Amino acid sequence: MPTEAEAMVPTEDWLITLYVAVDTWWQQEGRGHVPARPGPTPACSDPELVTLALAGEFLERRSARAWRAEVLANWRRLFPRVPAQSEWNRRVRWLWGAFEALRRFWLHPLPIAAGGWLAIDTAPLPIKHASRVRGSTPCTWVGPAEDLAPGFGFCAALDRWFYGFRLALRTGLTDGLIRGWAIVPAAVDERRVADGLLADERDVGLLTDQGFRSAWWARRWAEDQGVRLLLAPSKQERAGATRPATIAWFVATFRNRIEATNDTLKDRFHLEGHQAKHFWGLLTRVAAKIAAHTFTKLWPLHLIPV
Repeated sequence: MPTEAEAMVPTEDWLITLYVAVDTWWQQEGRGHVPARPGPTPACSDPELVTLALAGEFLERRSARAWRAEVLANWRRLFPRVPAQSEWNRRVRWLWGAFEALRRFWLHPLPIAAGGWLAIDTAPLPIKHASRVRGSTPCTWVGPAEDLAPGFGFCAALDRWFYGFRLALRTGLTDGLIRGWAIVPAAVDERRVADGLLADERDVGLLTDQGFRSAWWARRWAEDQGVRLLLAPSKQERAGATRPATIAWFVATFRNRIEATNDTLKDRFHLEGHQAKHFWGLLTRVAAKIAAHTFTKLWPLHLIPV
């Protein structure tokens, strides 16, 4: 978390540090992750715009328009050619893949050790209050896959229905770092989500909730890729206290850490208040929030390459 002073006004040194971290990635491999655009080279470079978008998320600036105005008023000496608002919005959406590539670059030196533990969970990603849904959804909310469209889902943790999508997260159990993510339908089989998020993982432990309870699914992952599945206890198991005390403590302790990651995205990065108007805007905002979350976790530990 930033200090109260950081949350109000960024320091010049901090903005420079963030820019250097982004530019280090850009010089090493970033250019290859941004599709070429027609037209002349923009006056405000892509690394500068990525820096500004990440800074806005880190500093909890919920409005891109208000954050741009703040940059113009206070930080023009660092960013002398800030684009117009329409160009800012258009180019940030074009750069959505850069946020994800940057997150992976920062995490690359910190792999999950063999035998380590991961967690998979989902969080609501609403686009409209469920009570206000009328008629069909505009096509602007349909994702690149034909089955990726908004719908109704139920959040058991909050005991409420929502309309939109889900954000699926694969996190390191001990460090809370987001190692993989996906936007998925609101009413989705969570085991299908895990199949995608676990595709490259081997010989790890996986802590999940009751939505993953399936003997054949657990056996397949154990046999194919050495994934050891541990489920959060059901109501019956909690009532009967049938698990060994050490396992019960492990599950209770680290389930809380999973929830802490979700809470940070919701409270600090305003995940549910994303203000997106269509799917590609939502994708861009989520990618930027997750990259900023990664920076928030690693920067105080001096683990960001600059």
